[in-house]
Amino acid sequence: MNLDNCPRCGRLYVKNIMDLCQPCIKDLEHEYEICVNYLRENRGTNIQELSDATDISIKEITRFIREGRISIANAPNMMYPCEVCGTLIRDGHMCDNCRSRLRKDLSSLTKEMADEPVKKSTDGAYRAVDKRRDL
Repeated sequence: MNLDNCPRCGRLYVKNIMDLCQPCIKDLEHEYEICVNYLRENRGTNIQELSDATDISIKEITRFIREGRISIANAPNMMYPCEVCGTLIRDGHMCDNCRSRLRKDLSSLTKEMADEPVKKSTDGAYRAVDKRRDL
């Protein structure tokens, strides 16, 4: 048997797909039901209003949206925060600014690594150098 501590409440539980103990799974399902019922009655709400009205954290509401349990297709004001900067977005994990900054950093790093020749040690093995280590 695989046992673990529940990340929400700290109780010991038998590991499952949800990685939560049974009481926390029930609480999570109850929170989901509350969110869905509120959204049915108030289609024009945003994530902050939903959180304030239901006393459910924005983090949990975002989790429901990312899991596909809450659809934002018919909710024009419903957006959730970017994982990097917190800007409100409607799809993905990052906003366009963070995504373009990540692409730019990756391309410059790739170019920088391609410009530097690989040093070969005397025993025939390649020696890896971490250039970002001292930053």
